[in-house]
Amino acid sequence: MKRTTVEKNGLSLACILYLGALLLAGGPGICGQENSGAAKKAARSGAAAKPRSTQEDWTKLSVQGTSLRMKQPELAQKDDIPNTRFIRERYQAQWRSKDPFDLYVIRPRGVERAPVILYLYSFPEDTEQFKNDFWCDTAVSGGYAAVGFVGAVTGHRARYRLGKEWFVSEMQEALGSTVHDVQLILDYLGTRNDLDMNHVGMFGSGSGGAIAIMASAADPRIRVLDLLGPWGDWPKWVAETTIIPAEERAKFDKPEFLAKVAPLEPVEWLPKIKAKALRIQDVRINKSMPDDAQEKLEASAPDFAIINQYGNGRALMASQPGYALFEWMKSQLKNDRAPKVALKESDRIRFFPAVGAPASQWPNLGPAAGGKETSGAEPRPTSDKEKPNSETPH
Repeated sequence: MKRTTVEKNGLSLACILYLGALLLAGGPGICGQENSGAAKKAARSGAAAKPRSTQEDWTKLSVQGTSLRMKQPELAQKDDIPNTRFIRERYQAQWRSKDPFDLYVIRPRGVERAPVILYLYSFPEDTEQFKNDFWCDTAVSGGYAAVGFVGAVTGHRARYRLGKEWFVSEMQEALGSTVHDVQLILDYLGTRNDLDMNHVGMFGSGSGGAIAIMASAADPRIRVLDLLGPWGDWPKWVAETTIIPAEERAKFDKPEFLAKVAPLEPVEWLPKIKAKALRIQDVRINKSMPDDAQEKLEASAPDFAIINQYGNGRALMASQPGYALFEWMKSQLKNDRAPKVALKESDRIRFFPAVGAPASQWPNLGPAAGGKETSGAEPRPTSDKEKPNSETPH
């Protein structure tokens, strides 16, 4: 499939791969799409039917202490599209009452037992990524299977919820139950004979990154972890993120709410992950995740973590081709038998200066007019406060 074909459908490859993280929530997107409250409102709407309770302790990461058990998902659709590198299967998974969800298993053609990468994008994203043929073709390149789903109380998983219920109002459940989902999905994948479950990685962005951290702390089957703008540091996040509308913030910025999500704090769980390789890619001036919270999460990362800090969203997009986003994880899965190795801070933390607005519209990612190309990393400043910043927040 030609790259030009994808760009004609109105959503550039760069947007497909990067903006699933909702990095600039609350303001105009990098691709020129206005991010009004419509998407959030739609994600929060649903039928006025409260799911029946299931015996499930959302404050415990392991699914073993719950009544949940993996039930074999049912195949709902299979796409075998000519001239593509993938076969896409959509299953309906359900292990809780009134919480069915779509699980995509996208396999590379001609690979007998493919290594597996789980993809979990951020609230309020639904499953559109996994329906996109170019995304699928990119994800399976090199012979890797892609497994995609969305978190609880997100997208189509909010259809049986009360209209007032959404990801943040039910945050303990949304985080805790999805951490359990990851483990049950891995249980299901282990029953198949066409996947290599000795080589499993997970990509998570935004809320999906927070969940991926906790899933890795609970389950050693996840060998490689790749995080794009993961959420965390809940007191700071609740106080400043634009995911929460200003008029609703007071409801959540309270000790009782923060106490409920405290056991699910990514800052606390990140040092305890069982993955053998970890990359964090953070974008400063990120309205969904405050800079101070990013710094706190990064400081808690284990000493083998690769941390890329970008001065703004354009610096992230200019630093690598959009189709290369998944290549780091694939390379790590090839070599994941190597032991964890502590790295010097200068070797593992890289800073990419902010990139000014380009002369032409995205996805042309050339250097800013009158400026030099800034796609390369620079030595890490002693403090984020000293970092150059050429863009004012929207």
